[in-house]
Amino acid sequence: MTYAKRLHAFMLGLAITASIPAMAAPELIGRPVEYQLNLQAPATQIASEIYDLHTWMMVVCVVIFVAVFGVMFYSMFKHRRSLGHKAATFHESTAVEMAWTIVPFLIVIGMALPATKTVVAMKDTSNADLTIKATGMQWKWGYDYLKGEGEGIGFLSNLSTPRAQVGSPGVLPTEVRGENYLLEVDNEVVVPVNKKVRLVLTANDVIHAWSIPAFGVKQDAIPGFVRDTWFKAEKIGTYRGQCSELCGKEHAFMPIVVKVVSAADYSAWVAGKKKEMAALAEDPSKVWTIDELKIKGEKVYAANCVACHQAGGKGVPGAFAALDGSAVVNGPKAEQINILLNGQNSGKYPSQMPAWKQLSDADVAAVITFTRNNWSNKAAENIVQPAEVLAARK
Repeated sequence: MTYAKRLHAFMLGLAITASIPAMAAPELIGRPVEYQLNLQAPATQIASEIYDLHTWMMVVCVVIFVAVFGVMFYSMFKHRRSLGHKAATFHESTAVEMAWTIVPFLIVIGMALPATKTVVAMKDTSNADLTIKATGMQWKWGYDYLKGEGEGIGFLSNLSTPRAQVGSPGVLPTEVRGENYLLEVDNEVVVPVNKKVRLVLTANDVIHAWSIPAFGVKQDAIPGFVRDTWFKAEKIGTYRGQCSELCGKEHAFMPIVVKVVSAADYSAWVAGKKKEMAALAEDPSKVWTIDELKIKGEKVYAANCVACHQAGGKGVPGAFAALDGSAVVNGPKAEQINILLNGQNSGKYPSQMPAWKQLSDADVAAVITFTRNNWSNKAAENIVQPAEVLAARK
């Protein structure tokens, strides 16, 4: 009986801990924290419902566990043979059989109803104030604002944690890791507070998953399919997540960051972003020097190509093609322009080359020029102008 009481006290303590938000959830900062014992503090209504369901279903499970094992251990200790008890010889009890059929059924129904309500609400993407397309690719996210304020804005979001903080196999990092190590990007998704945001997801290459725990959102992005989800952030702040489908060697390096701001700040961001995009939309008729293209192309390559093709252009044997010494890079430039704009599935590698139409004409021209004049490459057609890329798009 002493052991049964101790077990009962332990399980009761677990139930109480799970049911007290102050003990189970950290202060709202929109990211995982050290020694976190429970789900992240919710920032949306759906996340709050998920948190409550998780907590109370845990309590129900603990109560059932305590009740079932309490009766079992009590019976074993109270009616053991050493006290002179003998095993009962009865077989059926209609009342007991009805009880252990009806009671679990009622418990399951009681748990299923609120869970079903939340799942149905999670799938309702109608009447969104803002629609954003998120495209997963190895290994970054592309975002396009499709409807609502900010329509027409598009950008790529890359990991911004310096590689010096990461290190490499057999090489220790040379910089101290920051607070948001592997959870920071160069371009955050910005959305207004208290507005319903519909997220349309797909992928360029393999399956990725867009996940922000504080929003209660996790949705796969699948090549060739379009799926959607939504969130409505109720608190201003910065929220962080990561791709949560194993998508290749850089899977750990494609974080997701959403910045929730006031309506006024969002309008200001939209205006600034559109002005920035207009400034970056260079005149396609401008003729660049080869040095200008090489300098610009090196930056484009570092941001978008180095993960697969490597800094030295050697690629990854059996996984990603080498650009150093490549017949495509050293051959006619029209073919390389076409591959960069439309992608390619040669069948030689597990992952196909994705399309990079989201890059500007100048970016595409610059990165092609960079590859044709770098490493051991000495292409006869060694320079590509933005006008040629524009013509290839048509």
